[in-house]
Amino acid sequence: MRKMSAALMCAAFAAFIASAVPGAAQVVPRSQAEIDLSFAPLVKRVAPAVVNVFTKRVVREQAQSPFANDPFFRRFFGDRFSFGVPRERVQSSLGSGVIVGANGIIVTNNHVIAEGDSFTVALADRREFEAELLLADERTDLAILKIDPGSEQLPTLSFGDSDALEVGDLVLAIGNPFGVGQTVTSGIVSALARTQVGVSDYQFFIQTDAAINPGNSGGALVTMDGRLVGVNTAIFSRSGGSIGIGFAIPADMVRLVVASAQDGGNGRVVRPWLGASVQSITSELAQSLGLDRPGGALIGDVYPGGPADRAGLETGDVIRRLDVHDIVDENTLRYRLATREIGSSVEVEYLRAGRQRTGTLRLTAPPERPARDETLLEGPHPFSGARVANLSPALAEEIRLDPMLSGIVVTQVVRRSPANRLGLQPGDIILGINDARVENVDALEDALSGGGRNWQVSVRRGDQVFNTTVRL
Repeated sequence: MRKMSAALMCAAFAAFIASAVPGAAQVVPRSQAEIDLSFAPLVKRVAPAVVNVFTKRVVREQAQSPFANDPFFRRFFGDRFSFGVPRERVQSSLGSGVIVGANGIIVTNNHVIAEGDSFTVALADRREFEAELLLADERTDLAILKIDPGSEQLPTLSFGDSDALEVGDLVLAIGNPFGVGQTVTSGIVSALARTQVGVSDYQFFIQTDAAINPGNSGGALVTMDGRLVGVNTAIFSRSGGSIGIGFAIPADMVRLVVASAQDGGNGRVVRPWLGASVQSITSELAQSLGLDRPGGALIGDVYPGGPADRAGLETGDVIRRLDVHDIVDENTLRYRLATREIGSSVEVEYLRAGRQRTGTLRLTAPPERPARDETLLEGPHPFSGARVANLSPALAEEIRLDPMLSGIVVTQVVRRSPANRLGLQPGDIILGINDARVENVDALEDALSGGGRNWQVSVRRGDQVFNTTVRL
């Protein structure tokens, strides 16, 4: 049976749809190719670029007593059932990936390779390569691997325009669900710009009903012209299997992370920032602001000299559009900014006191001011064992804090140290020592150098401030 090209298949499908629409001209299949409608030619072209990603890591385990799970013994001895020399065990996991560069660049999900020690990539033709991890970006749940194909040719997928997608477009999902081997499923784009999924910091997902199951993570979402339009990353399920609600990271975001990995970004992605805090417009906020409907991002604090400040934005302004894209909420704004290049400009449309205004955002990287001056604190004081740094917008973006915050942030805590016993955690902001406010690492070290047995400390964690007295 003959198979048709993707272009002819789309034409035939369009003819079928037209025949099903009331009032449209009835069209019957005009060739054997139209009768033999199939995705096979498209699959043959794109599937070889979708690979399996094997992740291995070594874990150390302590041998346990055979009575470890006995409730009677656990009542009297608790968890003290470990004995003997720790033994090592290799854990492995399986996911999918997509070859996007002929030089061996592969994109997958961060959760596929998380905590892995070694990575192996298996191609559709069963060739296997050891892979190097170039970049792991937890904030987008993307990771970039690289293999060395030598003189061998690699199949690749080119990026499509995820902004050109429309609800109802046909798509294919390709991956390796449950480890059974490469599988292709078809469906449509069910929804766009899903911002309430909660699996990454940059939420702007493509929703599809093409079946996505465990093991499909990192696989390809492909359009009918054979382009990579998304990376499959999550499903909504109560049973663990597909129920027709899957989510993919848009290709525009994937493209930026791939470029960052190849530009020598020291293993991290540097994104443009707004230079202002924002929040979504709820129904209550819309009513209080005199808006006809919820939507947009409300400006809170504005960073002096940042992009928002230079564009003329002020506290209380409501951003409604960036270039041609409507801003539905703060997640939409974050995504639209994150997919822009540093140094580019974007037109921003906003409301101030009910009047529409426009400005130009010139996008820059978050500044490293003040210098972080990362320091491990030591000595006879309650913060001994804490590694601290001066908080800047750049550091705040790295460790996922509000870029508008300032002060001294804890970046690491040594186990079994006084700082650990105090309960300090990475991300805590040290505000004061003995009723004296400290603004930077130097001031903190000076405040701690006086010694003493009683210490009054003030620490901010999230939206809460803790004040306590510590006696050494």
